[in-house]
Amino acid sequence: MTYRQRFSLFFIVDSCIVLTGIFLSSFLVNSTVYDITVPMIVTSLTILISYHIFSLIFKLYKKAWEYASVGELLIIIKIVTTSIIVAPFIQWILIHQIYFRLLAVTWSINILLIGGSRFCWRVYRDSFMNKNQNKKRTLIVGAGSAGIMVARQLLKNHGADLFPVGFIDDNIHKQKLDIFGLPVISGVSSIEKVVNHFNIENIVIAIPSLSRKELNIIFQECAKTSAKTQILPMLEDLVTGKVSVSQFRDVQVEDLLGREPINLDNASISKYIARKNVLVTGAGGSIGSEICRQVADFFPKKLILLGHGENSIYTIEMELKERYGESGVEIITEIADLQDAKKMESVMRLHKPDVVYHAAAHKHVPLMERNPEEAVKNNVIGTMNVANAASWNEVKTFVMISSDKAVNPTSVMGASKRLAEMVIQSRNRGCNTKFVAVRFGNVLGSSGSVIPLFKRQIEKGGPVTVTHPDMVRYFMTIPEASGLVIQAGSLAKGGEIFVLDMGEPVKIVDLAKNLIKLSGNSVEEIGIKFTGIRPGEKLFEELLKEDEIHEEQIYPKIYIGKTSELYIQEIEELISTFESLERNDLREKLLMIANNKTIPKPILSLSI
Repeated sequence: MTYRQRFSLFFIVDSCIVLTGIFLSSFLVNSTVYDITVPMIVTSLTILISYHIFSLIFKLYKKAWEYASVGELLIIIKIVTTSIIVAPFIQWILIHQIYFRLLAVTWSINILLIGGSRFCWRVYRDSFMNKNQNKKRTLIVGAGSAGIMVARQLLKNHGADLFPVGFIDDNIHKQKLDIFGLPVISGVSSIEKVVNHFNIENIVIAIPSLSRKELNIIFQECAKTSAKTQILPMLEDLVTGKVSVSQFRDVQVEDLLGREPINLDNASISKYIARKNVLVTGAGGSIGSEICRQVADFFPKKLILLGHGENSIYTIEMELKERYGESGVEIITEIADLQDAKKMESVMRLHKPDVVYHAAAHKHVPLMERNPEEAVKNNVIGTMNVANAASWNEVKTFVMISSDKAVNPTSVMGASKRLAEMVIQSRNRGCNTKFVAVRFGNVLGSSGSVIPLFKRQIEKGGPVTVTHPDMVRYFMTIPEASGLVIQAGSLAKGGEIFVLDMGEPVKIVDLAKNLIKLSGNSVEEIGIKFTGIRPGEKLFEELLKEDEIHEEQIYPKIYIGKTSELYIQEIEELISTFESLERNDLREKLLMIANNKTIPKPILSLSI
């Protein structure tokens, strides 16, 4: 219906209502409706004309009454009241008499009839039109402002396929109350019982400020049911208008794992990055590319993306140029191999970086077990080449990305990362460059994470393969890991190993179960198969060795490890001889050096 058609319809309807109200008031006051007198005509015309004038002033005819609320009711009250107030003045001027009782009753009846005529459409829509049997019965977790917004949106939206049935909230003061006619049924612990009782098909978690721990508790209760669980978008996305309150998303495993993000000291980070030259090795990888994104937010003068894979470097280059092309940040790419010492030196000499983030490394444990020589070449020799080039060209800060697998390593990959740490710490001695390393656990969403593997197995119908039922790991997100690396650079004094307090480790089998439930399947349908621990793997990871532990936090949730004994002579000897060693012998030597054990010397026999 067009505005002109709406205006004509409401003009006629309201005119009839106003006149009906006046004659009905006359009947109630005078017990007759047939007494058509001059005062009645004057009063009727005055109220009718005044009503339409004030309706135009207050834009009553432009309201969408299917969404009528208290605001629209207040406007009706204002219009009826002002039109009634005008009437006694006209009555006094023309007939020198004021009919107060008639006007008072007319005021009440007009508000009742006009308000009722408007709100009856909304009542009809909400009570009948919106009750579509094809909609999914939905339970809203959280009866706060966000949950109320969700309920209002679902009740108003004809196109939504969800129909709210009630709320879940742990606030006992809200329980048993009704909001928009929807009951606040009970607390989180009763979700399974409520879902079964009310035949719930969908659950929406509408508490944007939830911590991961709190969300995990709620999700575990939701996972006991067959209902699909969704969550409200992040609070900052709602506030900035990126998404609507009705745009729910599925719960991701990243929502349930890891820690609460730490607050970075942006001022100290900006001080050593802004308008400086920054080089990132492994810039096309999961961690390296995120470091580039976060560094670019601090507007360095030059950002050098160094990597061996041209496709991944091209991808991050295009992304950064699109986002920061107008910011003045010069983005440069270098395709290079860490094992090429001359190329590393030439890159450093050419670009003169102030800060280097060394993220390039081989990280896959099983692959490095089968190819230990590649771990030595890339993780140890490559790190040494980059560190030497940085030292020779007077880089101010050098931050190396390490791993929790470098602590008491049982794998080639972990051992090679521990040797790389030793190289970094040794280069810090007698050098102007501040060399530091940063250790953290498994990264959610990285190419080497178990999560993509589990998701592929679930898509194929299972089973999900887990190495051992007691296997545990620490987890953090890529942005968290990258933020820690950048923060470490601002805290660096030289020679430190920074470690993030990552909270409680997560059992891999629990991670697999959560992923299965998040996919809408049951553990029984998909199944979990235990395959046994792979070579080089441990049941649990550590973040610090006993001789490195330093109890004091250098920054909220960031610890600093003490420098343990370095075996640089043994590392240099290994580098000079590793190509002639058998893989098993090379693996044994790597692990002995990394675990601070003496390498046995061969016994020479003398012949007489």
